[in-house]
Amino acid sequence: RYRYYQNVCAQSYSFAWWDWARWEREIDWMALSGINLAPAFAGQEAVWQRVYRNLGLNQSEIDKYFTGPAFLAWNRMGNLRRWAGPLPPAWHFKQLYLQYRIVERMRSLGMTTVLPAFAGHVPQGILRVFPRVNATRLGHWSHFDCTYSCIYLLDPEDPMFQVIGTLFLKELIKEFGTDHVYSADTFNEMTPLSSEPAYLSRVSNAVFRSMTGADPKALWLMQGWLFQHQPDFWQPAQVRALLHGVPLGRMIVLDLFAESKPVYQWTESFYGQPFIWCMLHNFGGNHGLFGTVEAINQGPFAARRFPNSTMVGTGLVPEGIEQNDMVYELMNELGWRQEPLDLPSWVLRSVYNCTGVCVNHNRSPLVRRPSLRMDTELWYNASDVYEAWRLLLSAGAELGSSPTFLYDLVDVTRQAAQQLVGDYYLSIRQAFQSRALPELLTAGGVLVYDLLPELDSLLSSHGLFLLGRWLESARAVATSDREAEQYELNARNQVTLWGPSGNILDYANKQLGGLVLDYYAVRWSLFVSVLVESLNSGRPFHQDQFNQAVFQVERGFIYNKKRYPAVPAGDTMEISRKLFLKYYP
Repeated sequence: RYRYYQNVCAQSYSFAWWDWARWEREIDWMALSGINLAPAFAGQEAVWQRVYRNLGLNQSEIDKYFTGPAFLAWNRMGNLRRWAGPLPPAWHFKQLYLQYRIVERMRSLGMTTVLPAFAGHVPQGILRVFPRVNATRLGHWSHFDCTYSCIYLLDPEDPMFQVIGTLFLKELIKEFGTDHVYSADTFNEMTPLSSEPAYLSRVSNAVFRSMTGADPKALWLMQGWLFQHQPDFWQPAQVRALLHGVPLGRMIVLDLFAESKPVYQWTESFYGQPFIWCMLHNFGGNHGLFGTVEAINQGPFAARRFPNSTMVGTGLVPEGIEQNDMVYELMNELGWRQEPLDLPSWVLRSVYNCTGVCVNHNRSPLVRRPSLRMDTELWYNASDVYEAWRLLLSAGAELGSSPTFLYDLVDVTRQAAQQLVGDYYLSIRQAFQSRALPELLTAGGVLVYDLLPELDSLLSSHGLFLLGRWLESARAVATSDREAEQYELNARNQVTLWGPSGNILDYANKQLGGLVLDYYAVRWSLFVSVLVESLNSGRPFHQDQFNQAVFQVERGFIYNKKRYPAVPAGDTMEISRKLFLKYYP
């Protein structure tokens, strides 16, 4: 029945700065791909602000709650507050305008829009206005302390739960109309206050009732991420309780990471609630060739054959887009098929076929903070990528004018360079551990002064691999210099430190022209010189001391005030060929 698309995180990792022209392209692509169910989440903060003001909160209490634009996904799920905020009034106007157009276009193309609903999280100001309200602070999220996390959760039995939830949804429906499907995530990566099944049923029932209070036909779409993220808490009894707080058939669960960690198999098909088999594939919008094609090709069909299966669709739920396009084409194709495809005819293997439990988070030393304990493991033969690189270059004369060919050439050259960085790292580590100064200087010198600058110029030659494109799109949303500065800092922080002190450091790493040279390469340069200094002085290398020093470099990048070009420069073919002649193993 459904072909679903979009991950709540992608709203921040990929869509944060989009204008209508970019949204229009995406919605066209969705239509061409047969997507018929997708979230429309823009503009919700404007509606929430209206609701909070009507309830008696003042602006400063609201400003202490919303995060900046690049982090709203986690504010909406009750993980994060205030960080990189507040949201300027102009932001709300622009997002409302976008949302009108988004829902209008999606519906005109026959898609069912999913609107946000109330999950129970509230600003602290609610406790001032309603001192008797029963709300509890959740714990801290990820590596953030209570300065920016520990959000209040309303007790499901508290009458204000229904008042706030229904008020918000009525306001939202009045504004945008509805297709009767709503999304809410109460416990995304957050441990519930009690593991009592009765409590968990009360929470999900309260969320559902606040939906039906505004729309009697409401269907709740819920991410199933929590069940596989905290399996120790979510035992069968807890999962069943949460799912059965809602009448059967009135909830659809997204089995979010089904290609690697399916939940339907150990929950008797979500205990009777319908579910969508989703491919997550990508974390943080990282670059890096990756796929689990055999798992994808078999998974949805196995889920349909599962005893008493309640599967009602397939879905694409990457945390970030604009990478590994072919894998998404494959997944879209499967939504239409009765049985698995013939993979050899899709020429997908090797780097695209990670087997076992695969988590595609780019761990290459290229995009991680340097240390002596870095992971260089690959799930494929490095030689396959080098051979693909050679073959692509040999077709250059024939295909050099094709934009899609040039995109692939950059992507495969980038992957080859990423592998080479891993090799140079191993040489650096080996030289340091065997106290071989000349070898350390050679390997470190080649990495810092040639390979990384060359990779940066390769990426700078293609429009889709520019740091400037990300930063300038952030500035373009602004209506004043002050906003432009705030938005640019949001954009820079997200792809690097992800928080004030590297709380989720490099989670959303990207390989972009400008970022490689002024962020990753500067870190490597510091690492190599600290190792050289350690050999010269005979003092041991201390990771903690290095981390403190390198943090200044990372933070320095965020505040460097440099404007990066949003237009490519240089000849992609030529740069790739030059790299090839120097580095092809």
